Formats: sequence, C-alpha cells, structure tokens
Amino acid sequence: MKEVIDEIKPKVEEVFDHLHSHPEISWKEVETTKYLKDLLEREGIAVETFEDSTGLVAVVGEGNPCIGLRADIDALWQEVDGEYKANHSCGHDAHMTLAIGTFLALKKIGVPSHGRLKLIFQPAEEKGTGALSFVEKGIVDDVDYLYGVHLRPAQEVQDGYASPAILHGSAKMLSGRIIGTDAHGARPHEGQNAIEVMALLVQSIRSIHVDPMVPHSAKMTMFQSGGESANVIPGTATFSIDIRAQTNEVMGQLFVKVKQAIESIAELTGVEIPIEVKAEIAAAQVDATAVEIMSQAIGETLGTEYLEPPIVTPGGEDFHFYTLKRPAVKATMLGLGCGLTPGLHHPAMTFNQESLFGGIEILARTIQHTFKRLEQEG
Repeated sequence: MKEVIDEIKPKVEEVFDHLHSHPEISWKEVETTKYLKDLLEREGIAVETFEDSTGLVAVVGEGNPCIGLRADIDALWQEVDGEYKANHSCGHDAHMTLAIGTFLALKKIGVPSHGRLKLIFQPAEEKGTGALSFVEKGIVDDVDYLYGVHLRPAQEVQDGYASPAILHGSAKMLSGRIIGTDAHGARPHEGQNAIEVMALLVQSIRSIHVDPMVPHSAKMTMFQSGGESANVIPGTATFSIDIRAQTNEVMGQLFVKVKQAIESIAELTGVEIPIEVKAEIAAAQVDATAVEIMSQAIGETLGTEYLEPPIVTPGGEDFHFYTLKRPAVKATMLGLGCGLTPGLHHPAMTFNQESLFGGIEILARTIQHTFKRLEQEG
C-alpha cells in the first residue's frame, strides 16, 4: 500500500492545492462540484449531479455490497486578514482530497473487485442541512457501510495518531422574537419591556437541569433590543439560543425544557415569543463493527501504539444524520491527527499536509477490509 500512496502523491497534492485555493460557501459550491465531476469523469467513473443542489455522487463497480465514503465540500464565511471571504478553516478541502486519494489508491489495487464503492461529496455541512438533503435523495438507501473523516485539532489527537470514531454531540440553533408594546420611559406600565423579559428568560434557561452525567448546555448567544432614544422602553427584541447535548436523547429533553421556559415567560409577561429552529445537528451513532474495522486499518498503517480511542467532542457534524435517518447504515468517522492549530474554524487554521497520505492509507485499508468481511459473511 505504501508504494501505491507514493505513486498517487503528486496528484493528491495537486488536488488539495486546487481545492484549498478555491473555497465556496454552503449551497454555492458550484465550481467545486464541477472540478470534482471533471476529475472523476477523467478517471472513468459514472458521476451523478443534481439540478436542485450542489454536490455529487460517483460510483465504482457493480452489484452489492455497497460501501460509501463521504466528504463534505463547503467552506466557512469568515474574516481573514481584515476581509470577509470563503475559507477552508474546517478542513473540508482536506476531506475531499482524502476521498479522492482513497479512490485513486483503491483503483490501483483493484478494489472493489465485486460490489460498489460510492463516493459521496456532500454540500452544506456547515449549515447542518446537506446530509439531510442527500438522505432525502435516497443516496445512502443502498449503502451497507458508510465512512467519513474529519481532521482533529492537536488538542484532541496528536499528529501521527488517529481515532476510529468521533463521538460528536447534538446541537440546535434557535432564533426567536419578543413581541410586546413600546412605552414611554415615564409610563412603563403601558407596555412590556423586552429587556426585562429577556432577563427573566435568561435566568429561566440557566435554571434548566437534565442528566448531569451527559454533557449539555443551553445559552443565549444573541440579543438585540431598543434604539437610540433612551426614553423609549422597547417592547420588541430578537434573540438566538444555542443548545448542545452529547446524546440525541438528552437533546430532546433539553429542547422541551427550553420551549417550556419560553412559553412560561411569555405567559407571565404578556408577550408573544415565537421561536424557530434555524439549524440542528444529530449526535453520533457509530457502529461497533465499523469501528473495529477502522481500528485494524489504523493499526496496520500507523502502528497500534498510534491508535487513539473514540473521541468525545462537543462539536457537531451532520454526517450523523445518515445513521439517524437510516439506521440500517453502519457508519463511523475517522478522526485524523494532523498537527492542526490554532483550532478548527480559526481563520489561520493550518495542519501538516503530509498526514493526508496516512489518512488515505487508513481509509483505503478500511474499505478494502470491509469488502473482504462482507464477502466472507456471504
């Protein structure tokens, strides 16, 4: 396998350099989709794109079983050196490169010799809606095993190490409004003070308790009310709430309690407080067999002393919607140590690009071993 990785190295580096220098934000990954389509079609693969969506799916081989490899393709929109622009500070350029490199390596060693390898290049992970859109298109309905990958910050996994599973948490982002009546500063009884309503709501949310053995949080992340006139008591406001939980079950409990708190404060103060879920992410649901196979691949590639246990992280990933919505899919996500600093989503994020080749070998071995296991199982 090492010799194969050396052969494809120049092509992999070319792919990464292009993707890194051409970032596109969620649902606008038009040129990224075209680049990947052209590249894969030149390799002789059947590619499917979509009229209503960016992203693409490429299939190698015929028949069953079907093993999927998913990469996210969008970039973040953030300030970089004083300018707002698309920026691959979450490593999706690396994830796409890892998927392409894995395909190139498998092609050279003749995998799959039976069944299908499905490459899934998914848009809009940063919006939390890309995986759901691909689920609705039926893209994983025929997939037996699904693998993903995410670069890990150095604080979680050191360079040269890897984990066979990333246990992401669940997240919901809410937006809401307080709808009351403005009043004169001298006549507060004639309206509802949205700032006072929000103060009550903050305290109510802070008093929510669920299972303390499961990490969780609910907190205000934005509040806007009032204007330039200091003698006007504002009756309206807008706000955002960020909710996190390490499991989907606790997320459900926490969300119910947040809604109850909002409804109670609305009734107490005589205002309307409508809310809307703007984005949500499912907590990880990983398959033990998939983790076992990937652990073997990590040990063979890096050495068993560089195999880390599954990583528990509060961050979110919409990859886990595939298993939440399609429980028959067996899945896990490689956590690749790569010396990533200062951290994910930092505008100056950087990592050791040589780690890509270890990641490609791990993923290629994982897929190769999965096909062999499924063949043995009949």
